Amino acid sequence: MPDNEAQGEGPMATRMRAKLTEAFSPVDLRIVDDSEGHRGHGGYREGGETHFVVHVRSGSFDGKGRVERQRMVMRLLKEELEERVHALSLDLKGTGE
Repeated sequence: MPDNEAQGEGPMATRMRAKLTEAFSPVDLRIVDDSEGHRGHGGYREGGETHFVVHVRSGSFDGKGRVERQRMVMRLLKEELEERVHALSLDLKGTGE
């Protein structure tokens, strides 16, 4: 079992963590499964891993605007969004912020 799963992170979060780490080499990366807060709302599924809050701080975002940063992450996580993830709340910062 990967370390992230051992710490309570599910397979979808672990998969997103691997992709974000490989693509952006973040100095800070936090992924929070916020699915339970959306129980009974659109996109929620039993077992969670549908709604996430993602914090990334990376030099890859330096000099890029908010929308461009979000597009970079959304393109990277396209498969996860099509498969199970319903919503991402993104907090994306460059290293100088």
